[in-house]
Amino acid sequence: MDDKELDIRFQEAVAIADTMSQASLPQDVQLRLYAYYKQATFGTVDPLSISATYHLRDAFKTNAWMQISHLSADEAKELYIEAILSLTKK
Repeated sequence: MDDKELDIRFQEAVAIADTMSQASLPQDVQLRLYAYYKQATFGTVDPLSISATYHLRDAFKTNAWMQISHLSADEAKELYIEAILSLTKK
């Protein structure tokens, strides 16, 4: 699969996710989707960019992102797509 096809599939998955209610998703799923999205779109988190006014919610989100920092952007896109598709089948 080429990069263009992967990007199209990723954007389609993002569009599906935008229609989902966050309240209907468990928090661990929300965090996983957030981490995959951030890794796919921004790359590895930079610990130096973390704000001094850090909230607990942000800590959980950053931790989830850091846990998958070993993934490439393409791997994160694939995992994001897989996660969204599995949620739509339920």
